[in-house]
Amino acid sequence: MRVIVIGAGVMGRNHIRVLSELPDAELVGIVDSNTDAAGQIADRYAVPVFADLTAAIDEAKPEMAVVAVPTERHHAVAMAAIHAGLHVLVEKPIAATVQQGEELVSAAEAANVTLSVGHVERFNPAVIELKRRMDRGDLGKVFYIHSRRLSPYPRRIMDVGVAADLASHEVDMMRYLAGSAGRIIGAAAAQRVHPSHEDIVFGLLQFQNGAIGVLDVNWVTPTKIRDISVTGERGMFVVNYLSQELYFYSNAGAGESHNETSWLPAHDFTVDEGDMLRVHIQRREPLASELDSFISAATNGTRPVVDGRDGVAALRLSLDIVAAGNANQADFF
Repeated sequence: MRVIVIGAGVMGRNHIRVLSELPDAELVGIVDSNTDAAGQIADRYAVPVFADLTAAIDEAKPEMAVVAVPTERHHAVAMAAIHAGLHVLVEKPIAATVQQGEELVSAAEAANVTLSVGHVERFNPAVIELKRRMDRGDLGKVFYIHSRRLSPYPRRIMDVGVAADLASHEVDMMRYLAGSAGRIIGAAAAQRVHPSHEDIVFGLLQFQNGAIGVLDVNWVTPTKIRDISVTGERGMFVVNYLSQELYFYSNAGAGESHNETSWLPAHDFTVDEGDMLRVHIQRREPLASELDSFISAATNGTRPVVDGRDGVAALRLSLDIVAAGNANQADFF
């Protein structure tokens, strides 16, 4: 698959590096208006750099584009690539607004090209193993999902707030693990460091299958914390995204029955501390798996793991958190 990367910033450089190493990808160009800075990267990988997409399409003849420009430009750039007949992987969030995201989905369907969104944690080996174990019933009924994504302040991100940048990862993950649609039932948002957008958000979500989601995301923590826990009838799974570790804390009370004289609740199980298991994980860079998977979907005409509709759903929930948080703040004061 002949691929161009549009945008040579931090994420664009990661895509360029990984694509240059994948056997099924041929990196044929980099598109960035700052040709001097992009040229240094292009020289390293022996590929041409283009100042605009039209020139890249005419000269490099790509089949696929990775869109890694600032969020406010996702819609325009991804739309141009779709109209040119390219398969598109756009970094998350899919666009700046839900309407823009829906327009990209419709355009990709009309052009019969594959559209995917870069929710890269779906390809984290620990998450993949967690989902496999949940699907086979290791956890039983899911009670709640608790997600934390905390970071220092990223000075490079000025066009969106922490909800679109970080919360979008976690609401997508919650939808994926819960296996059902969700809605926001409570939220708080605050702006402490960022000059124009929220940098702290808390969200409470309710999913159609009864699971509850608790979201804790910010840009004001002086270290990176990336974890998610899923609690159900038979115990709790915990994933550390950064170290790609997966733990299972069993519920020793699951499946216990109690006689009429017991002081315990009259349920078919209770909750007691059990064994802790560290699950062996074969580590791999999630971005490499994401790009491999997208190239396969585009080549074979199959549905990508994270399609445009998934991206729109994650964006909608992320923006709903901000709206609810702002409304709660206004009502309080």
